[in-house]
Amino acid sequence: MVTASHNPEEDNGVKLVDPLGEMLTSAWEEYATCLANADEQEIQSILTEICQKEVVNLHLHASVFIGRDTRPSSEKLSQSVIDGVCALGGQYHDYGLVTTPQLHYMVCCQNTQEHYGKATVEGYYQKLSKAFGELTKQACSSGDGQRYLKIDCANGIGALKLKEMEHYFPKNLLIHLYNDGTKEKLNHLCGADFVKVHQKPPLGLDLKPNERCCSFDGDADRIVYYYNDTAGHFHLLDGDKIATLISTFIKELLIKIGQSLKMAVVQTAYANGSSTRYLEETMKVPVHCTKTGVKHLHHKAQEFDIGVYFEANGHGTVLFTNAAEEKIRHMAKEEKDNQKREAAKRLENTIDLINQTVGDAISDMLVIEAILALKGLTVQQWDAIYADLPNRQLKVKVADRRVIDTTDAERRAVTPSGLQEKIDELVKTYRLSRAFVRPSGTEDVVRVYAEADTQENADSLAYEVSLAVYHLAGGIGEPPQPVF
Repeated sequence: MVTASHNPEEDNGVKLVDPLGEMLTSAWEEYATCLANADEQEIQSILTEICQKEVVNLHLHASVFIGRDTRPSSEKLSQSVIDGVCALGGQYHDYGLVTTPQLHYMVCCQNTQEHYGKATVEGYYQKLSKAFGELTKQACSSGDGQRYLKIDCANGIGALKLKEMEHYFPKNLLIHLYNDGTKEKLNHLCGADFVKVHQKPPLGLDLKPNERCCSFDGDADRIVYYYNDTAGHFHLLDGDKIATLISTFIKELLIKIGQSLKMAVVQTAYANGSSTRYLEETMKVPVHCTKTGVKHLHHKAQEFDIGVYFEANGHGTVLFTNAAEEKIRHMAKEEKDNQKREAAKRLENTIDLINQTVGDAISDMLVIEAILALKGLTVQQWDAIYADLPNRQLKVKVADRRVIDTTDAERRAVTPSGLQEKIDELVKTYRLSRAFVRPSGTEDVVRVYAEADTQENADSLAYEVSLAVYHLAGGIGEPPQPVF
C-alpha cells in the first residue's frame, strides 16, 4: 500500500500487508529494512538469503495486490512497485485508489478463498452495508437528527470511498462529508491525528453545538469522534471511548446469549486511567496492556475468544477466533430461544461489519453508528459513560534515547537507575495519578505521560517527571519549563 498515512502530503511511504491481510510480522520487518538499505548489486543475494531462511517455494506463482492513496506522488511510486513485480516475473492486481484497510481486506479475501468476502471494492461495500442494514433494522427511530453525522475526511482517500459507498447505505444514515480533497491539501489542519493532538475541530468543518462529528486520517485506518457542547467546549471521544462503547455492547450481547466466551480489551500505557477503571470495575471486562504500536495490540488480542483493541489515536478493531465465530453463527441460525437467537444475530452482523484484518475508519464508523442507534444514545450520553482523567504529554530532548529502558508494557523505567524511584515518589504526591516515560522510536527524545485528578496537577506532575528525566537521563538544551 503506497501511503504515508497521517503525515503531510509531500511525504510518502509504503505499508506492507502479510498474507492473512494483517500487518507485516516483526521478523519480516527486519528483511524489509535490510532490503531498503541494500545497494543495488546486493539485492539478488539478499532476496536469495531470505528465500532460503523462510523456505520459500520459488516454483509457486507470486501474486501481489497493490493500492495507493491520493498523494500526487503515489501513482508514480505505485508504478515502480508494478515494475518491480514484473521484473521478478510475478503477477499483480492493481486496485488503484483504495483505503489501506480495503487493501488488507482484499488480501484476506483472496487468501481465504473468498471465505472472508469478495476481493473487490464492491464486495467490501456490499458486505459492510448489508451487515449495517441488518444490524440497525430494529434501531429505535428517534428522528433523522440522531443519525446525522459530519465526517472530516482529511482531504484523503476516505472521501472518495465514502462517496462511492454512500448509495449502498440505508436511507436513515445521513452523512455529510467535509475536507473531501477537492480544495485543500491532504492532512493539512484536519484529520484524526490533527484533532487528537490539538484537541480542537479540523479546519473546514462548521461545528454546531452537540453535533456528532468524526475525523478519518489520510489513509482511513484511524477514526476519532468529537462534539462541541452548548458552552462551546470541545469534547474528544478517542480510541479509549470507542473501545469502551464497542466492548460494552458485545459484553451485553454475550450475557444475553448465555455464552461464556472469553473477551478482553487490549490497551497501551497511553489509555486513560478512567477507561481502564470503568472496563475492569463497572463492566467486569479484563484489560491487558501492551507496548505501544498496533502490531503489539493485535497480537495480544488474538489470545482471546474476542479481543477488542484500540490505540488512543483511534486505530483499532475487534478480533474473533474461528471457534467463537462458528458458535455465534450457529446460535443465530439454530437457537430455539427467540431472545438468545436475536442477540446472536446481532453479534453475527457485528462480526460481518467489523474489518478484523486491521483498524478501518469506515468499518469502525459504521459499528459505532449502529451501536448508538441500537442503544438510542446521543454522542453526549456516550461521552458521559466515564469522565477522562486530565492528562499531559511532554517530550524531553536527550543525548541518547537508548539510556531509557522500560518494562511492564513500557509503564516502568528500568534504566537509568534512580529514575523510576523518583517517578514513584512524585506520583505519590497527587490524587488519582500515574506517570511513565518511554524513549521515542524515531528521535532522541523521551516521551513523558502524566495524569491526575485535575489538569493543573497533571501538568505539574508531567513537568516534575520531565525534570527528573532531564537530570537523570542526559537531557540536552534548555531544562523543561512548567506547563501553563
